Amino acid sequence: MWKRSASFILDQRQENNKPPLDSSSTNQMAAVKNSKISAYYQTRSAHHAVVTSDWLAQSQEAAIEFDPSTNDYLKSSTGNSGEKPFGVIDEFNHWRQLPELAEAVAAILALASVIRFSKASTIMELERELKTASDSLKSWDTTSISLTAGCDLFMRYVTRTSALEYEDFNAAKLRLIERAEKFGEISRKARRTIAMLCQDFIFDGCTILVHGYSRVVVEVLKLAAQNKKLFRVLCTEGRPDRTGLRFSNELAKLDVPVKLLIDSAVAYTMDEVDMVFVGADGVVESGGIINMMGTYQIALVAHSMNKPVYVAAESYKFARLYPLDQKDLTPALRPIDFGVPIPSGVEVETSARDYTPPQYLTLLFTDLGVLTPSVVSDELIQLYL
Repeated sequence: MWKRSASFILDQRQENNKPPLDSSSTNQMAAVKNSKISAYYQTRSAHHAVVTSDWLAQSQEAAIEFDPSTNDYLKSSTGNSGEKPFGVIDEFNHWRQLPELAEAVAAILALASVIRFSKASTIMELERELKTASDSLKSWDTTSISLTAGCDLFMRYVTRTSALEYEDFNAAKLRLIERAEKFGEISRKARRTIAMLCQDFIFDGCTILVHGYSRVVVEVLKLAAQNKKLFRVLCTEGRPDRTGLRFSNELAKLDVPVKLLIDSAVAYTMDEVDMVFVGADGVVESGGIINMMGTYQIALVAHSMNKPVYVAAESYKFARLYPLDQKDLTPALRPIDFGVPIPSGVEVETSARDYTPPQYLTLLFTDLGVLTPSVVSDELIQLYL
């Protein structure tokens, strides 16, 4: 089990009073739980609350202005005709089908739609409806760290202002919708913000080692290539789902020199490497990260050879979790195919990710800024309290 921080105590006290989930959401979640493969890994396979004024300003300056006439992210799957009843899981699945949209952002957009289509007549009723929808999404896949963190941050940010209790309900609802859409917009722009922050650390002639397929790391290297920087990339193969093949294909399209490595060749080639860049499924309170299996051993090798390890992760992946070791993780299972029959009685490790402690990481590039691992806990306090 996860060792959760003290900040969860209040939430746990409120668990006994939370409203029951609707039957449609329960049925959809049961279908996922009956699967032997976690929804977390199914999503990866398919697609391979305080916001400071500084954060907002940085995002607005760094990101390319979006065109409302061509941007579909505010369009709900539920039409105005009302023929189909609104369901938060259906809405979430609608957004999750977009390959470039992170799972957490899909959940944020789905929760924004909950406010928009709500029939509640009071703020308290609306907040209870949001809490129920958030719990439904988090229960949809209990192994997804970013999904849980994104829902928690949304609830903190959108329902934070106590003054809403004293406003006219319709005005308060419009204000909630505005805050929800602003949060979704900031989350969408996070990758672009991070990519710009990383550029000063990528120099001409450098060699970068990457592991796993991270869309934010792809954005970082894509922007570096567009800025005419000369660098080459070493991609681990990323068994068993071969994420390195997908990553190398993306880089080849950008005419970036890229070399594929078998996973066991990391130590062999580390002396050629100037820096390691990885993404993260979750950033925890210790300043460590949860990421694709193999990240920990790469960080260990890099640390032993004095190579910097950089992490690129959106702030909606900051989770109130404190794992103590590798066995302290909620497992996200994945299928393993060795290409040959496995003898009966032989156990196969099917976990999809591992935990990298903060002492093996150099810097974290986030839309909150460039952070050292020791600063992460302070940022979490600012985000959640």
